[in-house]
Amino acid sequence: MTKTFKTLLLLGAAGLAAPALAQTATPATDAAATDTTATPDAAADLGDIVVTAERRSENLQRVPLSVAVVGGSDLRAFQAGGEDILALSGRVPGLYIETTTGRIFPRFYIRGLGNIDFYLGASQPVSIIQDDVVLEHVVLKSNPVFDVNQVEVLRGPQGSLFGRNTTAGIIKFDTIRPSQTWQGRVAASAGSLGTFTYDAGVGGPLVQDKVAIRLSGLLQHRNDWVDNSFAGTSQDGTRTPQKNAMGGFDERDVRLQVLLTPSDAFSVNVSGHARGYHGTSTIFHRAALRKGSNSVSAEPRDRIALDEGNNNPQDYDTYGTSVNAAYDFGPVTLTSISAYETTSGYSRGDTDGGAGANFPVNGVANGFGQSQGNIRALGQYTQEVRLASQAGQRFTWQVGGFYFRQNDTTDFYQRSYFLTTAARNPNNWVRLRDINTSWAAFGQASFKVTDAFTITGGARYTQDIKRTTLVKPVFNVAGTVNQFRLINPTAPTSVRLEGKEPSWDVSALYTIDPSSSVYARVARGFRGPTIQGRSAVFNSPFTTASSETITSYEVGAKGIFLDGRLRLNSSLFTYTVHDIQLNGNDVNGNGVLFNADKARAWGVEIDSEFRPVRNLTLTLGASALKSKIEDKRVYAQVCILNGVVVCTVQDPTIKVGANTFAQIDGNPLPNAPRWNLDATARYDLPLSNDGKLFVATDWNIQGYTNFVLYKTKEFYADGNFEGGVKVGYTSPDNNYEIAAFARNITNEKNLKGVIENYMAAVFNEPRVIGVSLSGRFR
Repeated sequence: MTKTFKTLLLLGAAGLAAPALAQTATPATDAAATDTTATPDAAADLGDIVVTAERRSENLQRVPLSVAVVGGSDLRAFQAGGEDILALSGRVPGLYIETTTGRIFPRFYIRGLGNIDFYLGASQPVSIIQDDVVLEHVVLKSNPVFDVNQVEVLRGPQGSLFGRNTTAGIIKFDTIRPSQTWQGRVAASAGSLGTFTYDAGVGGPLVQDKVAIRLSGLLQHRNDWVDNSFAGTSQDGTRTPQKNAMGGFDERDVRLQVLLTPSDAFSVNVSGHARGYHGTSTIFHRAALRKGSNSVSAEPRDRIALDEGNNNPQDYDTYGTSVNAAYDFGPVTLTSISAYETTSGYSRGDTDGGAGANFPVNGVANGFGQSQGNIRALGQYTQEVRLASQAGQRFTWQVGGFYFRQNDTTDFYQRSYFLTTAARNPNNWVRLRDINTSWAAFGQASFKVTDAFTITGGARYTQDIKRTTLVKPVFNVAGTVNQFRLINPTAPTSVRLEGKEPSWDVSALYTIDPSSSVYARVARGFRGPTIQGRSAVFNSPFTTASSETITSYEVGAKGIFLDGRLRLNSSLFTYTVHDIQLNGNDVNGNGVLFNADKARAWGVEIDSEFRPVRNLTLTLGASALKSKIEDKRVYAQVCILNGVVVCTVQDPTIKVGANTFAQIDGNPLPNAPRWNLDATARYDLPLSNDGKLFVATDWNIQGYTNFVLYKTKEFYADGNFEGGVKVGYTSPDNNYEIAAFARNITNEKNLKGVIENYMAAVFNEPRVIGVSLSGRFR
């Protein structure tokens, strides 16, 4: 156990003990949530935070599970340099986000649990919920968040209320809803690399107390800034060097909400949104890693030599609508949430990260490689019905049902061959059709045994069915021979998997005083079965993984101390995932699904906010994690190119034919940071006109993180960090702000991902320096 892990574990234990030692602390008031779109109040009291983690509005300090909150204004500050949802990574203890497929395919990890698979049909154990709508497909999870009021990160299994594929937790985005007074806000920024962001919302009543609207929009742009220095002949023809060939993006999004309140008891919120995105998929820097080291200092971030992929374009259009209706019968409230999401687009990339002739292995040029995934059509329909008792009673309950159906048709194109082989095969692509249906029934109840002691229990039963069908296989160059069937005469071209599993949780909350509490929670959840169909593009059979289940144990403490100036929440947890779904690679670099026996983890999380003096606000978040895969039978293929192991494998290995496999028993989960620290500080200097000058900064540092299933000297990061600074002026009424900012101010070049057989590296966002202007009216 590392020294850092031990230190954070002790701090977590101290946090658990703190409420018991502070029973005489002055309680905080039980007020409504603070306006997260506003400038922080300079007053000493931090105020309360209201969350909806259990589908009810509750004070954060009295929710018996680990929840972290990011305000809308904080998220916009993190995204001032044009960042997308990845800006949240590391800003919440226990949360990590990365991508190797560009802005349209983020991958989420909570408490070390996630999925490194880059397949468009991959499932994830972290669920994304926007305005009470589940976004299941990986592309839908990338829907930009704008005009946001609050972000809640629920850590640990959330299966009872939120269903399958929440074994790690959920990230819940709540946008600003229509109101009965006209109000609006805007945040605009412009910076280096031609970066521009405009995030705004305005709304109010059309018919007082009957009809209200809110129109929200997001514009983001960055110029292309990465040069393609390749010159020569490729399978795409003769190429000459290109200045500023890639790296840019255009994001255009709009949302309209119409709130109907025909009576005090009945409300209907109708929402529709549209997204148009064009940009660059992930750029893989080939041979940026050298054998024996994970250093990428010698590789330029703004220059690469790609012979294929047409400079890695990416383009998606997404549309969605939802109807959230609620009727208050008095003793109970009936809620219905209906939603439909659809998307289509493509992403193309030079997956080997450079011209093969420039990087020979054993004197052999290792060819060209590019891939493209096209979602021709995807539709997701969800329906939830929920009946809930009145809040604030000694006994409260809610019951409901949920239905989910997703259909998509996806094309995968892959060109990967040696320079000495025959010409390109135009028929080397496949078409897959995926259908996923799921239904569930759930319920939850809470009972106040005493005024201070509450027990909560929830349960859910889910059926999840997936089917993947190979509609169009790979054919030979002439288009006359079915290559898949030729190589796999008995392999199925349609696979159906089904999972039927219960989820449940039981928690106990003891309120020491109005501002301090301790809790314990046990939860079980599951992730539905998964099919990897992309392997058919290499004429390999589908790979599958059956359902995984998790049992989690957690204790925590939440307290507000020092007359409301210090908020300190902490949790200790452990979990075991049985039949954990893992993803390795085959000889073609294609993802291979399999179940391992189990994975275990232990960890601690701390969230704190402190206002030591008036006008100064500090936050500190910390997490530590020890994770371990437990299965002596499981091996993962290592970094092989032209029959050569190109990296330094530190695990025991075996040879199977020409391939080498590493034993992964005892290894940490991939992309599971061993520890993470995040901190922010803001100081406001009052002026004579009642305005304020301010300076704010935020920093994040991440401990050892292994990117793959096996251990190497190359494929990991340790000590990645980024910082941001903002200096500006706020008007006397807090209605507008002007500032200068810098994101990734030290211009750190952090290793964020790898393509193993090509020793290719993925980097973080570059430094962006700019100015911002924000304002509001109400």
